[in-house]
Amino acid sequence: MFQHTIFSFAFGLVSMLLAADGRLVWSKLVLLLIALLAARTGANAINRVIDAEIDEANPRTRTRQIPQGKMTKREALLFSIICFAIMLVAAAFMNRTSLWLAPVALFFMVIYSYTKRFTAFCHLVLAFTCAMAPAGAWIAMTGTVSWTAIFLAGANMFWVAGFDIIYGAQDVDFDRSHGIHSIPAALGVAGGLLVAKLFHVIAFSCLVIVGLLVPQFSWIYWGGLLVIGILLMVEHAVVRPDHLAHAEIASYNVNELVSVVFLLTGVLDIFI
Repeated sequence: MFQHTIFSFAFGLVSMLLAADGRLVWSKLVLLLIALLAARTGANAINRVIDAEIDEANPRTRTRQIPQGKMTKREALLFSIICFAIMLVAAAFMNRTSLWLAPVALFFMVIYSYTKRFTAFCHLVLAFTCAMAPAGAWIAMTGTVSWTAIFLAGANMFWVAGFDIIYGAQDVDFDRSHGIHSIPAALGVAGGLLVAKLFHVIAFSCLVIVGLLVPQFSWIYWGGLLVIGILLMVEHAVVRPDHLAHAEIASYNVNELVSVVFLLTGVLDIFI
């Protein structure tokens, strides 16, 4: 699931390079990519297993692999176990602290799929799990954390939570009728979109703080933030409570661009 891995990989790579003072450690970079790719793919696979019955009942997700019979739950579970094992091995090769903390990340990757059954804060659980990428990348390089890593994680967390709420707004009627919890289901689509805007303001503020904490960041980073700010405004402009036709474009396609912009400008500014 490289397309979805980019959401965490961009923050993880920038965090790793900052922790290493701009030194590109190829072995750690390869391990980071393997760990994030395996973790995201495994998390998606286990989510498909846990939510198989919900996916089959929801017209929007009925075309996924398990409801369509293209993959069995047992096959998907085995695949997720293999992915998680690869993640743990990659963490072990980084350092001992990474290995000790990897099961914590693994726990949240699995528990997230259950949270929608009892709390509207499921978006934040998913986002917290994604935010472990920049924090974990910093730990992989230094064995410690810093304020820069914390605010990178905060930006990653509230950014993901915001666009996951937009994505979830498509299923309000289904969620309410099937007892599925989400912020849009709890507050209504209008309320959910307002919370998503607030979360993205917090995320953008965290990125501003990162820019202030890192003295080597120049106009390249700040220019990237300007583009990211515009993309976030576009994201919220194309979705309205009475018009969710572009919700998937806003929640995924636009944010894939945000990831790429942050990755390119952050990495370029570190090296130039």
